[in-house]
Amino acid sequence: MPTPKIETIIGRRALAAVLDGSTARADRATAVRYLLQLLAEKAPGNSVEVRVPPFGAVQVIEGPRHTRGTPPNVVETDADTWIALATGAQSWAELYGQGLISASGVRADLSPLLPLRP
Repeated sequence: MPTPKIETIIGRRALAAVLDGSTARADRATAVRYLLQLLAEKAPGNSVEVRVPPFGAVQVIEGPRHTRGTPPNVVETDADTWIALATGAQSWAELYGQGLISASGVRADLSPLLPLRP
Protein backbone atom coordinates (compact mmCIF):
# COMPACT_ATOMS: atom_id res chain seq x y z
CA MET A 1 0.00 0.00 0.00
CA PRO A 2 1.53 3.33 -1.05
CA THR A 3 2.25 6.02 1.50
CA PRO A 4 -0.46 8.71 1.46
CA LYS A 5 0.56 11.92 -0.26
CA ILE A 6 1.27 14.83 2.07
CA GLU A 7 -0.78 17.84 1.07
CA THR A 8 1.32 20.87 0.11
CA ILE A 9 -0.09 23.12 2.82
CA ILE A 10 0.58 20.51 5.53
CA GLY A 11 4.11 19.84 4.26
CA ARG A 12 4.95 23.52 4.01
CA ARG A 13 3.52 24.20 7.47
CA ALA A 14 5.62 21.42 9.04
CA LEU A 15 8.74 22.54 7.18
CA ALA A 16 8.23 26.14 8.27
CA ALA A 17 7.80 25.02 11.87
CA VAL A 18 11.07 23.04 11.76
CA LEU A 19 12.92 25.92 10.11
CA ASP A 20 11.55 28.21 12.83
CA GLY A 21 13.01 25.93 15.51
CA SER A 22 10.28 23.41 16.29
CA THR A 23 11.64 20.27 17.89
CA ALA A 24 8.33 18.41 17.68
CA ARG A 25 8.85 14.95 16.26
CA ALA A 26 5.63 15.17 14.23
CA ASP A 27 6.78 18.40 12.53
CA ARG A 28 10.20 16.93 11.74
CA ALA A 29 8.73 13.67 10.43
CA THR A 30 6.23 15.47 8.21
CA ALA A 31 8.84 17.91 6.90
CA VAL A 32 11.24 15.07 6.03
CA ARG A 33 8.55 12.99 4.34
CA TYR A 34 7.25 16.00 2.44
CA LEU A 35 10.73 16.80 1.10
CA LEU A 36 11.27 13.15 0.15
CA GLN A 37 7.92 13.25 -1.64
CA LEU A 38 9.02 16.34 -3.59
CA LEU A 39 12.26 14.61 -4.59
CA ALA A 40 10.33 11.55 -5.81
CA GLU A 41 8.03 13.82 -7.85
CA LYS A 42 11.00 15.69 -9.33
CA ALA A 43 13.05 12.59 -10.19
CA PRO A 44 10.76 9.57 -10.49
CA GLY A 45 12.41 6.18 -10.81
CA ASN A 46 13.86 3.29 -8.88
CA SER A 47 17.63 3.36 -9.27
CA VAL A 48 18.61 5.28 -6.11
CA GLU A 49 17.22 4.82 -2.62
CA VAL A 50 17.25 7.91 -0.40
CA ARG A 51 16.94 7.09 3.31
CA VAL A 52 16.31 9.48 6.19
CA PRO A 53 15.88 7.20 9.19
CA PRO A 54 13.68 6.85 11.08
CA PHE A 55 11.27 8.99 9.07
CA GLY A 56 11.27 7.73 5.51
CA ALA A 57 12.85 6.48 2.33
CA VAL A 58 12.09 6.83 -1.36
CA GLN A 59 13.39 5.38 -4.58
CA VAL A 60 14.18 7.97 -7.23
CA ILE A 61 15.96 8.59 -10.55
CA GLU A 62 15.30 6.61 -13.71
CA GLY A 63 17.53 3.64 -14.37
CA PRO A 64 17.81 -0.01 -13.44
CA ARG A 65 15.07 -0.98 -11.04
CA HIS A 66 16.09 -2.31 -7.64
CA THR A 67 13.89 -5.11 -6.29
CA ARG A 68 15.78 -7.26 -3.74
CA GLY A 69 18.50 -6.88 -1.13
CA THR A 70 20.58 -3.76 -0.63
CA PRO A 71 20.23 -1.33 -3.54
CA PRO A 72 23.43 -0.53 -5.47
CA ASN A 73 22.82 3.22 -5.15
CA VAL A 74 21.95 4.49 -1.66
CA VAL A 75 21.95 7.92 -0.06
CA GLU A 76 21.43 8.09 3.69
CA THR A 77 21.46 11.01 6.10
CA ASP A 78 19.77 12.29 9.25
CA ALA A 79 16.68 14.50 9.29
CA ASP A 80 18.43 17.82 9.98
CA THR A 81 20.98 17.24 7.22
CA TRP A 82 18.25 16.21 4.76
CA ILE A 83 16.22 19.34 5.52
CA ALA A 84 19.29 21.59 5.10
CA LEU A 85 20.21 19.85 1.86
CA ALA A 86 16.72 19.77 0.36
CA THR A 87 15.99 23.42 1.18
CA GLY A 88 19.35 24.68 -0.07
CA ALA A 89 20.50 25.90 3.34
CA GLN A 90 23.67 23.88 2.73
CA SER A 91 25.09 22.24 -0.40
CA TRP A 92 25.64 18.59 -1.26
CA ALA A 93 29.40 19.16 -1.53
CA GLU A 94 29.54 20.84 1.85
CA LEU A 95 27.52 18.21 3.72
CA TYR A 96 29.08 15.26 1.90
CA GLY A 97 32.53 16.69 2.64
CA GLN A 98 31.63 16.86 6.34
CA GLY A 99 30.65 13.19 6.29
CA LEU A 100 27.00 13.96 7.01
CA ILE A 101 25.79 12.18 3.87
CA SER A 102 26.51 8.55 3.12
CA ALA A 103 26.31 7.96 -0.64
CA SER A 104 27.21 4.79 -2.49
CA GLY A 105 26.85 3.90 -6.15
CA VAL A 106 27.47 5.71 -9.41
CA ARG A 107 24.03 7.40 -9.41
CA ALA A 108 24.01 8.47 -5.75
CA ASP A 109 25.01 12.13 -6.26
CA LEU A 110 21.78 14.10 -5.79
CA SER A 111 23.36 17.54 -6.24
CA PRO A 112 21.84 18.15 -9.72
CA LEU A 113 18.36 17.71 -8.19
CA LEU A 114 18.82 20.00 -5.19
CA PRO A 115 17.66 22.22 -3.69
CA LEU A 116 13.98 21.36 -3.94
CA ARG A 117 11.33 24.05 -4.17
CA PRO A 118 8.87 23.33 -1.35
